[in-house]
Amino acid sequence: MTPDSPLLETRDGPIARLTLNRPDLRNAFDETLIAALTAAVRAAADDPAVRVLLLTGAGKAFCAGGDLNWMRKMGTLTDADNRADAARLAEMLRVIWTCPKPVVAAVNGDAYAGGLGLVAACDVAIAADHAQFCLSEARLGLLPATISPYVIRALGERAANRYCLTAERFDAAAAYRMGLLHGVAPAAQLQDEAEAVCRALCDNGPQAVQASKRLVRDFAGQPLDAALIADSVERIATVRGSDEAREGVSAFLEKRPPAWRAA
Repeated sequence: MTPDSPLLETRDGPIARLTLNRPDLRNAFDETLIAALTAAVRAAADDPAVRVLLLTGAGKAFCAGGDLNWMRKMGTLTDADNRADAARLAEMLRVIWTCPKPVVAAVNGDAYAGGLGLVAACDVAIAADHAQFCLSEARLGLLPATISPYVIRALGERAANRYCLTAERFDAAAAYRMGLLHGVAPAAQLQDEAEAVCRALCDNGPQAVQASKRLVRDFAGQPLDAALIADSVERIATVRGSDEAREGVSAFLEKRPPAWRAA
């Protein structure tokens, strides 16, 4: 990896930091960045030393969505080529959403179109207070199709409907009120705030964190019926008998750090 790579990867203990690195283009996506980010998330998911992923952007923006030159090129290609290209973007978002380890977004600046979708696909998102957000696709005669499953979940149907249709910008405070963000911080404090979330995640049992992520993904929107309740009983019964749970309860009663925190 070189300083001019479209994605920078660094490691801080159990935290894998991924930095979108096309600052002159406001970290806009093209096929190279999409491939690099997809591969990096997959690699971190498979690395037992990684407990959490921290995603941010270089320069003033988090991600401006699709690189317009790349998008213009795609407009000249065949329908099959466009389908394949859209599928790569959709797969990148799916890999982030389904990553077994938590993904934290430190939104250092504007997040437009696919960049907003990227924020929505992360588990926790904290933004700098000056960041602006926009589902800008309709302004270009496009639509936010591949990001919509994540955006609708994050914003809710009513808010997603408005901003998909109007392509209005909204600020970090509004994004927080609508649920896209979990926190807003002054720009100078953003990375510290995001890293504090990462450290909190690393304090918890790694298997419990991953199981909790699956729990929310699997249970959200499901009817509260006998099958769901039975599933919840099965999950907690299984976890209670695990080595990690026994260590966690013992450590709490013995007033000592659990093994995973001492490591």
